[in-house]
Amino acid sequence: MFFILHHITFILHSSFFVLHFFMDPTLKKYHQYLKLEKGFSDNTVEAYERDVDKFLKFLEAEGVDPLEARIEHFHEFSTSLIDIGITPTSLARILAGVHSYYRFLVIGGDLETDPMELLEFPKKPQHLPDTLTVEEIDLIESQIDLSEPYGHRNLAIIETLFSCGLRVSELCELKMQDLYLDEEFIRVNGKGSKQRLVPISQRAIKLLKYYFQDREHIEIRPGHEDYVFISRFRKKMSRITVFHFIKQLVEQAGISKNVSPHTFRHSFATTLLEGGANLRAIQAMLGHEQIGTTEIYLHTDTHRLRDEILQHHPREISWHQKH
Repeated sequence: MFFILHHITFILHSSFFVLHFFMDPTLKKYHQYLKLEKGFSDNTVEAYERDVDKFLKFLEAEGVDPLEARIEHFHEFSTSLIDIGITPTSLARILAGVHSYYRFLVIGGDLETDPMELLEFPKKPQHLPDTLTVEEIDLIESQIDLSEPYGHRNLAIIETLFSCGLRVSELCELKMQDLYLDEEFIRVNGKGSKQRLVPISQRAIKLLKYYFQDREHIEIRPGHEDYVFISRFRKKMSRITVFHFIKQLVEQAGISKNVSPHTFRHSFATTLLEGGANLRAIQAMLGHEQIGTTEIYLHTDTHRLRDEILQHHPREISWHQKH
């Protein structure tokens, strides 16, 4: 009985949210902006709208017109969320959603200036990702039994993840027409329906071609023929399947790190940085819109950066000349 009442309450609350949000023509335009111009998924659009709805309800309780909100209102809103136990990470996400709405108002001409422009957002704790060395990746790959039906596929998956720095969702959505193997590039459909071209290594190309020999003998389900990686159910791979077989291989290899498909993406970026690649180039290959997202990888190469600074900094050169 409690579950039924809780479920009804949730439905009523959700219905009220949708009605409240779409009664305002500005909010309706904002919905279209997120959906059509930004290309966000339905879940992402709903998350942004719920963040905005929280702030609008706060302003309504304060008797403040959304177009007249000032920086002090955002401070008070943030304080009220902290008081009820919202974490800095969640607060930063909510404020980012609200900020998106106010940037939209400026773009649309409803506001001349962004009232959140000078707002200091809470710092998100940076959890440095685990990375794998090339030797560890070789060890994981060596656990694959190539005599098994999907051995060549699994080997090609790991090498493609590491070679191209793909998100697992990007790998699962990869289609045959996205492969330009003669040119040594693949086309990746990333977040927000944004495409990018990423170089692919000769080793990954070789392993893909071995897998394609096996793939020719799979009776693929209708509608899935174009996907590169096919599951044992004869349709495109799921993220869960990739996660599961990688976990098994890592355990067999005796590696104690917390490894997921995303770990190969981190390892890709770290390896490039250690090899001297430009951070902007890494940003482009990972499909990061903001350079700040890529800068998390800088921690992995502090020793090389320190040596370069000490070798070339005029103070250090001067000190060595005197001593």
